[in-house]
Amino acid sequence: MNKKKNWHDSHKESLTFGNRVADAVANGMGSWTFIIIQTILVVMWMGLNIVGFIKHWDVYPFILLNLLFSTQAAYAAPIIMMSQNRQSDRDRTQALADYETNLEAKKEIEALSIKLNSIEVEKLDKIIKMLEELKKDNNAK
Repeated sequence: MNKKKNWHDSHKESLTFGNRVADAVANGMGSWTFIIIQTILVVMWMGLNIVGFIKHWDVYPFILLNLLFSTQAAYAAPIIMMSQNRQSDRDRTQALADYETNLEAKKEIEALSIKLNSIEVEKLDKIIKMLEELKKDNNAK
């Protein structure tokens, strides 16, 4: 069986490796899992540097941690924007596919309406013809 592709399948096939990576990163960073893991790591980082007995590699005010966050934000923002741009493209493609489907449905409904009207006219013509024949029969008697 040859299954017809919908707009979503066609769009997925057109994604490059970089597009898929950007979408995965955006999905990952926009999840509770990411927030929870990052929070745990930050608390551990701060805790180890505050009470560290051997070595404080990033003493208060945690300048290295701030640098890591800045670097993360510098890379995350454009990756998330790439994913959002692709989402906009997907939305436009879906809207166009929906519009085309609606146009086809409208044409089919109009054709059915015309057909129903012609059937009604045919029925009315037959009823009028039968009434005229009845009238002729009654006048002939």
